[in-house]
Parts: sequence; C-alpha cells; structure tokens
Amino acid sequence: VELVESGGGLVQAGDSLRLSCVVSGRAFSTFAMGWFRLTPEGEREFVAAISRSGDNTHYKDFAKGRFTVSRDNAKNTVYLQMDSLKLDDTAAYYCAAGEVPTAILTQYTFWGRGTQVTVSS
Repeated sequence: VELVESGGGLVQAGDSLRLSCVVSGRAFSTFAMGWFRLTPEGEREFVAAISRSGDNTHYKDFAKGRFTVSRDNAKNTVYLQMDSLKLDDTAAYYCAAGEVPTAILTQYTFWGRGTQVTVSS
C-alpha cells in the first residue's frame, strides 16, 4: 500500500491550501483515513479523520471550523482543505490509512511521506 501526499507549499497567513493523498495497492474504500502533522518543534498532532464512507469525520480542536477532511473513493483520494491558515499551522502534514477513523496515531497502519506546509506572516 502506498500513500502519496501533495498540495503543500508556502502561503501567507489567512490563505488556503488543499492537501491531497492518493492511496494505491488496496481498495481505498476499505480504509479509514487520518491526517496528522509534525510541527517544527517535533510534536506530532492529530488533525482530522474520516470514515470509510466519508459519513463521519473528526477534528482536533484547532482544526474545527478551519479545516475540512473529505474523500473521493472513486479517485482513491482523501483531501484536507485548510482555510484561514495561521503561522502555527506550519508543519509537515501526513496522511495515514487504518481500520477506524481515530485520533490515535498507532491505530494507523500505512503512512505517506508527508507534504510541507509553511505559513508566513
């Protein structure tokens, strides 16, 4: 199973970005998906998760109201729409695949290599 993230970049505070994660090697619809980030301080944080069907989503508090996780099972892709970006959102963002849409990092089996998001003032 391979996960490949894209869509990161350098943006200004207040801007938006949409991250994508394409999954191959197994039926995408069998995975719950999560997004995590690794901050410059080395902290790994849960961002958002989505169920296999896309009906259920979960967000960390900092992401609520600004970030939206979605998926397109026909395209084997999960997305993270990030709006009103803040300096503190600077991090490497990773997608992960697992059995349930949880905030627990160790519950995910497969991981991408990440995409860097840098927010400047």
